[in-house]
Amino acid sequence: MTRTASCACGALKAEVTGEPIRVAICHCHACRTRTGSAFSWNARFAAESVTMTGDSRSYTRIGDEGSEITYHFCPHCGVTVWYENSAVLGIAIPVGAFAPGDLPPPTVSVYDDRKPDWFALADPDIDIWD
Repeated sequence: MTRTASCACGALKAEVTGEPIRVAICHCHACRTRTGSAFSWNARFAAESVTMTGDSRSYTRIGDEGSEITYHFCPHCGVTVWYENSAVLGIAIPVGAFAPGDLPPPTVSVYDDRKPDWFALADPDIDIWD
């Protein structure tokens, strides 16, 4: 299976083949800031299964665990299309960048202890990482 993730204006794309290694949500402050939401929803793919096209800009920050996280975003519309974490293999892509969004549901909730009090996970089998 091939899927294409894109920024809002379509100038930056990531085409992936195969299924994700992992689909997760994250409740850390940086992910909430990046998405403007209560959490981020991301799919991680093997690096060799991702092909990027278009001009991107990047921003690197140090994560809560000390790793470098580099976001790649469109210089025209500002949407992050993929990111890399120096501590984790693969390329992560925000699920919202895919249309129509036919990815599997998340199996991991990262920084679950930071999620808003009003947010409850419905899946009892999701792996919780505090």
